[in-house]
Amino acid sequence: MATVTFQDTTRFYAGVERPAVDGLDLTLADGEFVVLVGPSGCGKSTTLRMLAGLEGVDDGSIHIGARDVTALPPKDRDIAMVFQNYALYPHMTVGENIGFHLKLARMPVAERRRRVAEAAALLDLTPYLDRKPARLSGGQRQRVAMGRAIVREPSVFLMDEPLSNLDAQLRVQTRTQIASLQRRLGITTLYVTHDQVEAMTMGDRVAVLRDGVLQQCDTPIGLFARPANVFVAGFIGSPAMNLLETTVDGPWSVPLTPAQRSALTGPGLVVGVRPEGWAIGGEGTDAVVEVVEELGSDQYLYCRTDSQVLTVRTPGMAPWQRGESIKLAPKPDAVHLFDAGTGERLP
Repeated sequence: MATVTFQDTTRFYAGVERPAVDGLDLTLADGEFVVLVGPSGCGKSTTLRMLAGLEGVDDGSIHIGARDVTALPPKDRDIAMVFQNYALYPHMTVGENIGFHLKLARMPVAERRRRVAEAAALLDLTPYLDRKPARLSGGQRQRVAMGRAIVREPSVFLMDEPLSNLDAQLRVQTRTQIASLQRRLGITTLYVTHDQVEAMTMGDRVAVLRDGVLQQCDTPIGLFARPANVFVAGFIGSPAMNLLETTVDGPWSVPLTPAQRSALTGPGLVVGVRPEGWAIGGEGTDAVVEVVEELGSDQYLYCRTDSQVLTVRTPGMAPWQRGESIKLAPKPDAVHLFDAGTGERLP
């Protein structure tokens, strides 16, 4: 087990003006589970592949523990990777698939069998060791791919969207299993996903990328409670935060502290309010309920004002009706303020 450090790491692709990954500074502590998340094309898979040695590094460096691995081939990095396609050998049994890399490394048969048995027990695969992959469900195949990584006892796990081929219910079940397993093994893990709900429920910390640039890396609670900029605020949270563009003295403006006023680069202000941050009734802005989304435990109202549609979260089974007129005001302790010019959070 080891720390992982990206130091000003950059990757260019020929013919593309912007770097795929631009000056990434990120450290994974020993045994930490860090999730890379962001929209398609943001550089998260490129970051993972640079750590794996499958992509070159054009500037900066990558360290695993005290070793500079920037120029090392993949086989010398002591990493194990789990891909979104399971890449199992169809003619081999589960046990043979799990132990395949150990066989290539000429590990003694007794030690190989011991490791395979331990990994199978961890993953509840013992009854299936003699089956071929074709007779397994998607979730079981994914666990076999995990087992193949575990038996190598690497310093670092790399996981590239390993749940994307599973249906919604199985994804929820399997992500819980992966997070629990990682904490039991204590192996440093970098996990890539485009699903921010997956990121928030699995990671010790979550790193948000946009256009190859790290926007923020924090605990899930830290990202949700104090997004560093407008992009993170809109990306993290489901449904997304309501972002209201206004000015210092505009319709959605709130009292600013002297420090906030001095941090503004212009008159533009973005007021962020999460769906649960609205007070309904009393003094507020007029809105009309256009859609009522009932989820049982929660209810989401999509309400139109003069300028935009706002998402409002209320307790489930509330009596709101489509077409109903209501008044909305942000709760004072639920407001996030950003500079409209830079997008950065105000102090």
